[in-house]
Order: sequence, then C-alpha cells, then structure tokens
Amino acid sequence: MPAGVMIPARNMPSMIGVNGNVGGFGSSSGLALGQPNMMEGHEFHHLDMTHNTSEGDMTRIRDEEFDSTNTKSGSENQEGASGDDQDPRPKKKRYHRHTQHQIQEMEAFFKECPHPDDKQRKELSRELGLEPLQVKFWFQNKRTQMKTQHERHENTQLRNENEKLRADNMRYREALSNASCPNCGGPTAIGEMSFDEHHLRLENTRLREEIDRISAIAARYVGKPVVNYPVLSPPMPPRPVDLGVGNFGGQPGLGGDIYEAGDLLRSISAPTEADKPMIIELAVAAMEELIRMAQMDEPLWMNSLDGIDAVLNEDEYIRIFPHGIGPKPTGFKCEASRESAVVIMNHINLVEYLMDVNQWSTLFSGIVSRALTLEVLSTGVAGNYNGALQVMTAEFQLPTPLVPTRESYYVRYCKQHADGTWAVVDVSLDSIRPGPAARCRRRPSGCLIQEMPNGYSKVTWVEHVEVDDRGVHNLYKHLVSSGHAFGAKRWVATLNRQCERLASAMATNIPAGDAGVITNQEGRKSMMKLAERMVISFCAGVSASTAHTWTTLSGTGADDVRVMTRKSVDDPGRPPGIVLSAATSFWLPVPPKRVFDFLRDENTRNEWDILSNGGVVQEMAHIANGRDTGNCVSLIRVNSANSSQSNMLILQESCTDQTASFVIYAPVDIVAMNVVLNGGDPDYVALLPSGFAIFPDGTAAHGVGMDESGSTGGSLLTVAFQILVDSVPTAKLSLGSVATVNNLIACTVERIKASLSCESA
Repeated sequence: MPAGVMIPARNMPSMIGVNGNVGGFGSSSGLALGQPNMMEGHEFHHLDMTHNTSEGDMTRIRDEEFDSTNTKSGSENQEGASGDDQDPRPKKKRYHRHTQHQIQEMEAFFKECPHPDDKQRKELSRELGLEPLQVKFWFQNKRTQMKTQHERHENTQLRNENEKLRADNMRYREALSNASCPNCGGPTAIGEMSFDEHHLRLENTRLREEIDRISAIAARYVGKPVVNYPVLSPPMPPRPVDLGVGNFGGQPGLGGDIYEAGDLLRSISAPTEADKPMIIELAVAAMEELIRMAQMDEPLWMNSLDGIDAVLNEDEYIRIFPHGIGPKPTGFKCEASRESAVVIMNHINLVEYLMDVNQWSTLFSGIVSRALTLEVLSTGVAGNYNGALQVMTAEFQLPTPLVPTRESYYVRYCKQHADGTWAVVDVSLDSIRPGPAARCRRRPSGCLIQEMPNGYSKVTWVEHVEVDDRGVHNLYKHLVSSGHAFGAKRWVATLNRQCERLASAMATNIPAGDAGVITNQEGRKSMMKLAERMVISFCAGVSASTAHTWTTLSGTGADDVRVMTRKSVDDPGRPPGIVLSAATSFWLPVPPKRVFDFLRDENTRNEWDILSNGGVVQEMAHIANGRDTGNCVSLIRVNSANSSQSNMLILQESCTDQTASFVIYAPVDIVAMNVVLNGGDPDYVALLPSGFAIFPDGTAAHGVGMDESGSTGGSLLTVAFQILVDSVPTAKLSLGSVATVNNLIACTVERIKASLSCESA
C-alpha cells in the first residue's frame, strides 16, 4: 500500500477542465488509467407599408402632417404661384393643409381613442378623405404634443411647489433663530447638520424613491399594491465563481484545470433586464404562497398514515394556487413536506446565513454540493435583508454516487412581515427563461422564522419540488420517494444540528474537568474550522454531481466500487500528487444509530480500519458540538504495533440527527495540528477526507428510525476513501493502485458487515 494512504481532501469536485471534460477515467465505461482526465415611444415610428404608396407620396404626406401640427386654423390653402410671377425654374410643389373639419374630427376621435388601430385609422381616413398614413402621423404627433404639454404643466407645478417649500424653509429657519430655550430663556443654539446626517438623509430619500418606484412596478404586474417592496439595485455584472463550499470554487482540478462559472448548472447566465419585472412578480407571488403553505392545515395538509408527517393534498393545492410556475411536467413526481423546530440561533443571524450563499452552502454542506449567486437584484433596505432579491443556481445532493444531484435555477426573496416574522422563499425561474430540460423544479419553498426569547428562533420549513427521479438507484428509491432524502425534515434537522455546532464554537464557559477537552477558545475555533472544511470536502466529493465522472470497477449491483482520479497541484489544503477517490453504497439490516455508534467509537475502530489494525487507538482531545454525545470533533492517535512505523494522528468529526449521520476523518500532520490547537490558521493543513454517510432505508416503523424507540429499519451506508497514490502529480496511475484501493474498500465493507452482523445476532 503506498505511503500517504487514507488522506482525505479539500474539495473533491475540483476535477473539471475548462472544456468541461472530467479528468480521471473519462466518460467511457472502460478504465483508461493515467489519463488526466425590460410605453410606446412618442417618436415617429417606422412605416408599415401595407398598401402601394410611392416614395414621393410618402414625402408629401410627411410634409402635410408637419404643416398641420404647426398651424392653428388648419384652413389655409397654399397654391402655387401663377401668371407673371411664375419663375421658369421648377419650384417645390406645395400641398393642401388639413381642413378645419378634418382636424376637428380627428381631435374629437383623439379624445375618445388616442391610439387607434389599423381598422380605425382606415375608417377615419375614408371619412375625411385622407391617406391612412396621414391619419397615423397626425395621431403620433398629437400624442407627442400632449405629452410635451403635460410635462410642461408638471414642471410648472413642481417649480411652484419648490418655491413654496423654499419659502417655508426660510420661515422655519427664521423662527428657529428667534426661538428661546424653555429652560433658561436664552437663545437656542441650532448647530449645522453634520456631514454624516446629511448623507444619511439623502440616502434615505433615495431609498424611499426606489421603493415607491418598484412598488408601482410590482403593483402593475401583481394587480395589488406592494408594501415595503425591495429596492432594485443598479444592474450588476455576473459575479465570478463563488461556489460557497469552502474553497471548492477555483481550486485546481485534474491537471491543474480550474472550475469556471460556465461549468455550473448548464452555463445558466444572469437574467436580462426584460426578465426582471417577471422575476419580481414571481417572487412576490411565491412569498404569499409560502406563507399560506406554512400556516394552513387541513385540507391543504393531511396527516400521514403514521401521524408523524404532513402530506400535501395535491388537488387542494391546485385549487388554492392555480397559477404559479405552471403544471407539473410529464414524468415528474411531486415531493412536498413541512417541518417546524426551535433552533438556537437569533432570527437576524439566521436570515443572514440563509441570504449569504457562502454561509448557506456551508451550513447545509450535506445537502448543497454547489451554489452560485448569478445576480443580486436587491440588497434590501434599512441595512438588512428586508426586500433582498437574488437570482441563484444550486445543486442539491445526497452523499452517495447512486442518487443524481438536483440542479435548480431560481430566485430567492427575503421579506420581513408586520408581525416581526421573516420569510425566505425560493422559486424556480425555468418558466421565465426555459433552458435545457431540467430534472428538478422548485415550487415556492423556504422557511418562516419567528423570534423567540433568549436568542432562539422558531423555524417552519416548506419544501416543495417536482422532480424526475428515474435516475435514482433502486437501493435509495424508497428513501428518496418518501421525501426523507431532500424533504423539509432533513433541512430542519441539519439546521438544528448546525446551530448547536455554531453555539459550541462560540462558547466561552468550557469546564476544564474532563481530560482531553480543549478549553483554549482560539484552539477550539481553529480545530472546528479545520473539521468543517474536512466535512465539506467529503460531502462535495462523494455525490453523483455533474462535476464528477465515476467509473465502476466491479460486477453489477449496489456493492459496485466507483472510482475517479484527480491531480492535486499547488493547493495548500491538499497534499500534492495523484488522488484516487473510491466509494460504494450498500444496505445493512441494522438501525442507523447502531451503525453510527460503531463507526465513531475509537474502541471499535480496529474492527474496520485496516490502517489501525493491531495498534492502540486513543482519543487525545475532543470538542462537544451539541446535546447529542455523538456530535463532536475528536483528535485520535493510533500507536502502531510496529515500532518501526511512526504514530499517526487522525482528525475526526462525527455528527448525527434524525435524518442522517456522518463519520468523517483524515490523517493529519502532528506539527500542523499543534499549530491549529494553539489557534493557528487551519487553511494550510493538508487533508484528504474519508468516511461514512449513514441514512435510514425509509422502512422504519417510526418515521426514519434514527431514535432508540424500537425502530427496526435498516441503514444505507456509503463508504468513501480518498487516497494519495502518488506524490508526483505528473505520474501515471497504475493498475496496481486501483486494485489496492478496490481491495481496501471491499475489505473494509466486509469487516463492517461482519462486526455489525455479530452485534445484531
């Protein structure tokens, strides 16, 4: 086995080249080792020549029209010169102006209909003995004339109002200067307005004008006034790659290639100006739908057979919300769920996490594999996210190669409501700008956040998608179709667990009684930051993302081992060389909690970890991450039985909730970990994460079977290793390395099955 085995990494998806090809084994089924793998204008319109009119006639018509709008009587006749006054040279021919009768008739018609259609213009021209084009130009010029008069009138009104305000201002200033202090009777000292106050007043006025303008736009599209509608920022260019999963974006991939924004989710670009009013309309309607979906019960939501989950009544939904983003596509299935929980995070902080793509994707790294903000249409008002509007793309995952990721192009809208509740809603934009056939559409989904005492928040989450799940492996069909894989329960459970982790990271009153507990706050923060990067890298690298090309090594069935390679170059968070990733998923007839406890316990590590086989495994330090004892970050030392081998340190994070569990670890350098434990920068510690993703199989009698209430459901376990097979990035991948990794993962799977079978027997 080559040196450096079992090291896991930073950001696995960094493997696509600029040309979109994935390095490693390529897309073929065979194994090719060693290959890098937005009022009608009042100007004159262009003519629509629907009848025979000569060029000379057109010129005559234009001249007549121009003359008619610059005369008041309209009845004068200009004849050509006659008799002795005639000049032998040809003179420009003069034509009749409109008669008083013609002008009066068109004026009367204009009052009734300023925009006549073709049929009306033809009828009018026939009655008045004019050409249709003469009628058309007269109406165009009349509209322009009326607009100019209207603007002149408005300017006069504004000027008068301005003079009145100036006079009032002078009167108030004079009154203030003669005012006396009510306490001492002396003159008052009215100071000049500070620069900052002046700047804030100007900014406040500008924001209020923007709000009024956008409210008018939204009211026109939605059909009702919109209060506190977001400020529409000036158009912004598309952001650079900002994938929000640690340092995933822009990391060198295979052969040093770098991910481009065009690689993300079928090269979806930022919305055009013409799209924005429709996006605003869709976001406002989605916000209203989300609030009703979160607050309504029967008959919209019905209890499931077990009485635990809420099930959407699709017929009732269509009756209540007949419009939205359109009917469900053929072949798509509806997944709708709702869940509530109280989490340990201030409501303002929670809104900030949800509206920042980097923090959001980090918080939900087990569900969000990649995310990108294409354009910020509004940043909100009054210094917060009230009214914020963002166009985004994201890829949602289940950490296994057997379940395709779900790509989505959508708008995210945040709004503060009158009762102090905040709401964040997502809704797909495919109906506005259809692109390549998408496998997933997000109907209004998101959460309501209510402030609670002592820094807590009540969150009500609604997840409503339509998806083509035919690509899901049979092993995971039940979990996905039940809604537990991507539903509201998993989002809320993940949020609750991560809020506890964040609270732990900020804790300052750590008791020093227990041995191995890290009490140094800076050291705790650095170690937890390093573990967070390790978890993000593991989750992003084990899914069936569009950024990955897995190659199946053996047989047919769920136990197939899938592998892919990449080159690591100039990345301080990952050792240089050729990295081989291998993963397999399989079913165990054991409840998920028992599998989780077995894999995270250092005392049973020898039963499955080949590298620690025969050595003494000891926990040196740990950081508790929540109320569940299984949520912690540990530093483990493996004292090898062979004295000639150096001792090994392993950084491990284990985390569990009612929907999923993870045990993720990586060998770490002793010197580097000492720096981290003293509060040093963890970004330069090289990691190649390996580990386990544990999910219920969906057959448990009590929901998803993650508690100890007698659940008998089985587990779906994904085992994934990242191994440095050669420290030279330019080296060729050998068949021996592939065979070694295949044997390693197969042996590990067999040991886990054997140990857990004995336990359950």
